[in-house]
Amino acid sequence: METVLVQINSNKAYKLLQDLEDLHVIKLLKKGTEPQQKLSEKYAGKLPADIADELQDYVTKSREEWNNRSI
Repeated sequence: METVLVQINSNKAYKLLQDLEDLHVIKLLKKGTEPQQKLSEKYAGKLPADIADELQDYVTKSREEWNNRSI
C-alpha cells in the first residue's frame, strides 16, 4: 500500500473519492493542512496587562505556598 497526498480542486472530485472509498478501493485520511499554532502565540495579548500581572502574581504566590507547605 502507498499513501499519496492529493489536492482536491472541486466537490465533484471529492465525491468521486468518497465513492471509491465506499467501494473499498481507497481509504480517505483526514489531514489538517494548517500548521499547529503555539498556544502562547494564539492567546498572546488576549488579557489586559493589569489583569495578566495580577494573574501572574497569583500563580507565583500559589507556587510558593505549595512549595512551603508542611505535610
